[in-house]
Amino acid sequence: MQHFKTLSAYLAYLELPRPEHPMFSLFSSLSDGFLPCPKESSPPITNDCYTISFKKFVQGDLTYGRTKYDFTNGALFFIAPRQVLQWTDAAVFEQKGFSINFHEDFIKGTELAHQIKKYGFFSYSANEALHLSPKEEKQIELIVENIELEYQSNPDSFSKEIIISHLGTLLKYAQRFYERQFIHRTELSTDLLERFNKQVEAYFDSGQLQENGIPSIEQIAEQLSVSQRYLSDTLKKETGKTSTEHLQLYLIDEAKNILLDPNKTVAQVAYELGFEYPPYFSRLFKKKEGISPTEYREKYSLN
Repeated sequence: MQHFKTLSAYLAYLELPRPEHPMFSLFSSLSDGFLPCPKESSPPITNDCYTISFKKFVQGDLTYGRTKYDFTNGALFFIAPRQVLQWTDAAVFEQKGFSINFHEDFIKGTELAHQIKKYGFFSYSANEALHLSPKEEKQIELIVENIELEYQSNPDSFSKEIIISHLGTLLKYAQRFYERQFIHRTELSTDLLERFNKQVEAYFDSGQLQENGIPSIEQIAEQLSVSQRYLSDTLKKETGKTSTEHLQLYLIDEAKNILLDPNKTVAQVAYELGFEYPPYFSRLFKKKEGISPTEYREKYSLN
């Protein structure tokens, strides 16, 4: 798989103009014209850059793999360093918006370098992009216009600091707007939780637990056709618990039933539930229930 260590090499591969700064670039059509189009297709590639882009397609569709996405109303995308990118058979299209690309070293040593790792949306897939309302779109555009002003001006000792400050503000707004999107898509969120529970239940019923151990969140997310981070963030917003917590609760509920069998030791229960180490199962059970598996058995086996 081809990997690009510099921003210039990455943009050259995309057949886009060279950046004004060796570690930061901005393409914008907010005032007039269209965004430059990258090459139509690419095998899997990676790079050391962050990408924040807003795309509003005026003509044509964008295809990732076998899925075609229509972003006529505009969507905000986020890509993190070393994330695998691949696109095929992209139609020729005209698009409005902006595309910000910066090398991870551009923010090294700054507060943003620590904060940016906390934003889950950099791990979301294309179908989980942030769809902006007209008002939200305007707020983002104002921030990008300020970034563009600094980017196009003669650089001085404050330029980089100001650009990074604006980037931090942009990401904070993105976090706020994603929260709104989760809230407004309650029906979808509820459906995702139901599908999550059904997927875990099907895994247990199929006997895979004893054969392959506890499923990873990544495995479950893949079966649900969503990214791991989006699954966790959506469930967290909808229920207050992450996907890992929901899986743990399912395991604990199963454990409660098995523990009532007096012929099985706590260790046997742990192994039956896919835990490699019984002490970890006991600690998790006590953390969630307030009592140990043995205490639970003694308390309820006589009732």
